[in-house]
Amino acid sequence: MAKDRICHLSSVHHYLDTRIFMKECSSLASANYETHFVVPKAEEKIINGVHIHNVEKSHGGRLARMTKTVWRVFQKARSLDAKLYHFHDPELIPIGLILKILGKKVIYDVHEDVPRQILSKYWIKKPLRRLISWVFEKFENFAAKRFDAVVTATPHINERFKKLGCKAVNVNNYPILEEFLDNPIDWSTKENAVCYVGGITGVRGLFEMVDAIKQTNSVLYLAGKFFTEDEHQKAKKMDGWKNVKELGQLNRKEVAQTLAKSKAGLVVLHPIENFIDSLPIKMFEYMTAGIPVIASNFPLWEEIVLKHHCGICVNPMDPKEIANAINWLIEHPEEAEHMGRNGRNAAIHEYNWNSEKEKLLNLYEEILNR
Repeated sequence: MAKDRICHLSSVHHYLDTRIFMKECSSLASANYETHFVVPKAEEKIINGVHIHNVEKSHGGRLARMTKTVWRVFQKARSLDAKLYHFHDPELIPIGLILKILGKKVIYDVHEDVPRQILSKYWIKKPLRRLISWVFEKFENFAAKRFDAVVTATPHINERFKKLGCKAVNVNNYPILEEFLDNPIDWSTKENAVCYVGGITGVRGLFEMVDAIKQTNSVLYLAGKFFTEDEHQKAKKMDGWKNVKELGQLNRKEVAQTLAKSKAGLVVLHPIENFIDSLPIKMFEYMTAGIPVIASNFPLWEEIVLKHHCGICVNPMDPKEIANAINWLIEHPEEAEHMGRNGRNAAIHEYNWNSEKEKLLNLYEEILNR
């Protein structure tokens, strides 16, 4: 017999999103909850025991999405009459408040430190960013106190909500081990290549990576979606682009295959507020895949990399330093392989979804049994 009906909501993410669908929803369905996921541009079907519900995505840019699409998500969510709703986008906060008024249990899943993220939003005029960030933080704080729980993706974000007095549980976005452990580590078959997997934009190190790869005899596998076409075209005009193999958006199997043939993974995000205390999933996926990481020298990231001796930390704004790290790992395959194995061992014992899943399941049991 199935447990309570629960419903996850998103107006932004893909219906097969790694954190929402593959980790959280699939884990809850496996625990026998009747699990639903309402999301735009989805295929209406049951996958991994999760009932996926499509809503029409409004055309007309962000404003249409944040009004019309959000309203459609609410209408579908309400029709499902779940006992607990778990939403994943800050633009859905008003829906969460309405669902609370209607007597539902509500969880807010905070993937990013949004007030700090707003400070680097390219589509918001710079003079307005601090004001919008301040206003949003006040509103988010007001709403979060009224939800049954806040689930956060990093300890840093978690501390912020705990200080408000919220029921805040940190569920790190660590990798699913099984996605990567099927690929054996065989350094003799690897290419002289490094990789980057994730959203592609300037503040995530795009131009520094392209400049750095020019100073090596290696290839950069660039996998993911460009945030803007302007940055895409600018990168293609750089000298280093001839050493780049653009892979586009990859599925999970293709991500694992790309990491398996690479000798290092790059995560050289710029030192902006939203990144410094983040825990980027790509870093832990590189570790799980058994390849060393070349990471920005943020204190939190350095602590992880140095503790496990699983890579090299660099100044992300210095292409020469990034290039030196790439060259060293290519020229020292035994040391690189050792770092990769260290990273995989750390992922197996510490940085994986299995332990995080238990936190989520325990939270659901607590809230639904109140």
